[in-house]
Amino acid sequence: MDHVVLDDLDNSLQPAAVMRHLTDALGCEDLAINYYELAPGDSFAFAYHTHEVQEEVFVVLSGTATWVVGPEPEDPDDPVGSAEPGAPAERREVEVGPMEAIRIPPGQFQRGWNFGEDRVTALALGAPLAYGEQLKRDDCPACGDEVPVSIERAPDDEAQLVTVCADCGAEVARWRRGDDGENERVR
Repeated sequence: MDHVVLDDLDNSLQPAAVMRHLTDALGCEDLAINYYELAPGDSFAFAYHTHEVQEEVFVVLSGTATWVVGPEPEDPDDPVGSAEPGAPAERREVEVGPMEAIRIPPGQFQRGWNFGEDRVTALALGAPLAYGEQLKRDDCPACGDEVPVSIERAPDDEAQLVTVCADCGAEVARWRRGDDGENERVR
């Protein structure tokens, strides 16, 4: 048996104010588990994305989170190959309130947000631990379209993370650790 105190774990640089990895701290071998706190406007992920083999379950403990989800993959045996992000009009929003959960199957594009005014706390569980290939998409201001993106260290500040457009190389978004120790989006 393993036991951890969440406040003793490091805050990982993410698009959420607070994100603590419990997986290694608890000695999990087949399950990813993370704790999140989202300030208004924060997200669980850097981009609209999908996992090749990992299913995810999010349990909202407080506040209300909203997931933007695309269509389910057409071929369950090839979730990434058949994954379609769906045009924005084809996506749907799913609100998940306190003590509710949502399951995202492998290959389904999704991104969870805090669109409300109250802080959201949640647990994210993913199995298997390895998620395989991950496809990520976001709106590129330079291209004026939703494009594939990658997550990289900022070239001008190794302590910051950026998403970069795969088509034109423009920086799409940037995150850093704020003075209060919480993560924040810079742009």
